[in-house]
Amino acid sequence: MKDDREKWARVRIIMIGGFFGLLFLCVIGRAFYLQILQHEEMVKRADRQHQRIVPLTPARGAIMDRNGTPLAVSVEMDSCYGEPRHIQDVEGTASVLAPLLGTPKSELVKKLSSGKSFIWLERRLTPEAALRVKNMKLRGIGFVKENKRFYPNVEVAAHVLGFTGQDPNGLEGVELKYDSTILGNTGYLVTERDNLGRDISIKNTVIKNSSPGKNVILTLDKNIQYITERELAKAVTDSGAKNGMALVMESDSGRILAMANFPTFNPNSYFRYSLAQLRNRIVADSFEPGSTFKVFLIAAALEEKIVKPGDLFNCENGSYKVADRTIHDTHSYGRMSVADVLKYSSNIGAAKIGFKLGNERLFHYLKSFGFGDRTGIDLPGESPGNLRDKRRWYGVDLANISFGQGVSASAIQLASAVSAVANGGNLMRPYIVERILDDTGQDSQKFEPQTVRRVISQGTAQQMTRMMESVTASGGTGTNAAVEGFRVAGKTGTAQKVDSVTHRYGAKRTASFVGFIPADKPRLTILVVVDEPKTSQYGGVVAAPAFRAIAQNSLAYLKVIPTGETSKQPKVIEAATAQAKAGQTLQQEAMSEGDALEEPAAGEVVMPDFRGMSMRRVLQVMEKRNINIRLLGSGRAMEQSPPPGHGIRGTGEVWIKFAPSA
Repeated sequence: MKDDREKWARVRIIMIGGFFGLLFLCVIGRAFYLQILQHEEMVKRADRQHQRIVPLTPARGAIMDRNGTPLAVSVEMDSCYGEPRHIQDVEGTASVLAPLLGTPKSELVKKLSSGKSFIWLERRLTPEAALRVKNMKLRGIGFVKENKRFYPNVEVAAHVLGFTGQDPNGLEGVELKYDSTILGNTGYLVTERDNLGRDISIKNTVIKNSSPGKNVILTLDKNIQYITERELAKAVTDSGAKNGMALVMESDSGRILAMANFPTFNPNSYFRYSLAQLRNRIVADSFEPGSTFKVFLIAAALEEKIVKPGDLFNCENGSYKVADRTIHDTHSYGRMSVADVLKYSSNIGAAKIGFKLGNERLFHYLKSFGFGDRTGIDLPGESPGNLRDKRRWYGVDLANISFGQGVSASAIQLASAVSAVANGGNLMRPYIVERILDDTGQDSQKFEPQTVRRVISQGTAQQMTRMMESVTASGGTGTNAAVEGFRVAGKTGTAQKVDSVTHRYGAKRTASFVGFIPADKPRLTILVVVDEPKTSQYGGVVAAPAFRAIAQNSLAYLKVIPTGETSKQPKVIEAATAQAKAGQTLQQEAMSEGDALEEPAAGEVVMPDFRGMSMRRVLQVMEKRNINIRLLGSGRAMEQSPPPGHGIRGTGEVWIKFAPSA
């Protein structure tokens, strides 16, 4: 019995000892967890019990052009705060501060009467305002340094750079796309608290400085950007257009050297502008490219070897019925070579080449050139355009798409596709950021040219280049784009816009010119688009001169030496037919790419486009077309009734108004 009691006592001792041993191990484990594994978190919790943290605006890294010129920087500015508990004369302090801070006195009184130990009065004051407040030496009023985004070149490259909010998070452009890279670490204003949690005076606070973000180097060149913006503004203003876009990129690499929209905006005060003005239309908007699309149609036909530059097509004397529609050319052409279809921009010729190529192959090549898909440019909000699947092409769709209607593309897509012709057949991914620098100034990331795919062979690209040169040669639709001393390859475009009410093509146009220079050794691909011009609807008139000025000034800046050569008629191009020669001899000063218009009623005569013509030229066209029109005024034709392409009815009023040229 005694042995049993002793045995049971030992068991109880062991159990109690084991229990306390296990408890001790738990305490040790918990202590290890809290003091070792959770050390940093516990320190933060302790700090929060006796500290109050006020976040400060972080410094963003700089954005620079490819030469290192600052385009966006962060500048330190004074932010004013108040310590209401240490302000005895609230009314007097508010009266003094109100005119200096530009804040109503009543609002300041409300803030300073809150009883809090810290309150912001005004963030990021101008140096002058901050100095005036500091000189007052007001009790309970202090300052701390914060960062503000500043764009030193004001409107230059505004749509590319974008802008930031008060946070300051990026809201548009490069600022938004690379926000996490550019944005630095947030700094803090730290105030001490007593054991009851009450804030102590912040005069001896510790300020943990924020670290700046990384610097971004763009492919943009500030000088070429300025040239592009200046010439685009002139083209839009002179033509009375709604807006415009211009783009300059390296033909062989995809680097964007300039990207301009007009009207533009000041990113330092972006909140004063509408959302439409802030949108980068080059990337975000798409439009019907019109006759510029003939470049890709003919390139596809040449690549498939179904046509040669000298092959002839009957252009039906300017009128060609397809299904229930009639396609028109502005001039009456007979048989034309493929090269001349591009040079004189015949819609009928393009439609017939399209029929020969077929839905399947045309769709394939347009997709290969990048239409209907985003280019992948490193800017936000890119539009893919609209290229319907070939299975949804009906009736005259193939014909219309062949000359750039019934399809939409963004400016960046169009320029990238033309660059593929310029560089020998490779579609390059366009990009805007060249390098990202760390805080030591070393490259943390570098971007290189990327080939998306080969679209056409080098031989086809060379053939297209020679034909595109004829567009800017004598008699072509783009003679205004010719640059003395350089060979220029390009294409004009005039596209009708769909009326938002009737959902049919109306009188408004988008005029464009796209090309590359020098044609023999391409350096730059340049696109100019002018939306709804009033003086003339033709890309060869309103967009081509801007192309010429941008190219001329940019090449001079890049020190590209003229060769003394200009675009000449390539030997492979056969002579135009008698009708084409006649059209060239009596060429109107505003050459047209032609529009797809509906067929006039029986017995009607189509009204030509006389705008921009001299009175003598108008009389020649009237005699040739056997039409009688009332002429008003003198100088050059500015207005006409009915509009171009509309039928002239015997009962309607038909007139042309002339005005002296400026």
